[in-house]
Amino acid sequence: MTTEQPGTPESATSTYVFAVCRQLDPAALSGLAGLAEGFPVRGLCFGSLTAVVQHVPAAEFTEDAWQQRLSDREALEHCARAHHEVVTAAAACGPTAPLALATLYRGDERAREALGADTDRFTAVLERIADHAEWGVKVYLPAATPTPSATAPAAPLPGGDGAPGGAGRAYLERKRGLRQAREHHHDRALQTAEDIDADLTRLATATRRLRPHGPELTGEKHRLQVLNATYLLPAVRAKRLLDSVERLRHRTGAEVEVSGPWVPYSFVGEV
Repeated sequence: MTTEQPGTPESATSTYVFAVCRQLDPAALSGLAGLAEGFPVRGLCFGSLTAVVQHVPAAEFTEDAWQQRLSDREALEHCARAHHEVVTAAAACGPTAPLALATLYRGDERAREALGADTDRFTAVLERIADHAEWGVKVYLPAATPTPSATAPAAPLPGGDGAPGGAGRAYLERKRGLRQAREHHHDRALQTAEDIDADLTRLATATRRLRPHGPELTGEKHRLQVLNATYLLPAVRAKRLLDSVERLRHRTGAEVEVSGPWVPYSFVGEV
């Protein structure tokens, strides 16, 4: 269903597109603020599909204006939250393909034209994600720490002139042992990540492995993120996923954080 706004001066507004869906109950969008005050969030039909859109003031949503938002963390977070709120409301009505933040067209007709040209891809994506949700999984292990013997100062050896050489050899041995311990810890972390991912992938329709966040991003030095992945999962397998995660925690000793279910943002670009 399309809900047009009579009398809207299209030259003064752009059409912002949040998502594309197969069916939409207009009541699901009622009261949503979206990204611009005074303009309702609404449906815009193109062929058999419906875009979730909103008029926004064109002057406030230029490319330069978006660049300013991207450099302002608070403004960017506000836009991202508003975008997600609308997408989530639409997804309650059925399969919904979120579009990227800042998807804008010069009016409804231009939006219809551009989206309509991509109807086949949208149809395939919506078919693929029907009755599915996205789940995020992050896995952590304790960060490697040197053993006391590896960091202790080299003890002097008896024997006069031989002592400096002996202390040097002992120091090199400790350094070698420390390096080997780090390598062993790294190998174990990688294997744990692979084992957990393999278990969860068996439940999923599709998976995406993301780059794990280092301490500079997580701000945590006591634990190491070894897996950062997202899974497209049939809704009926949600409990199996959570049960598997609990079993993996006990089996591997890793910290496993699960988030979801989410609208499948990570999988709408794949057909």
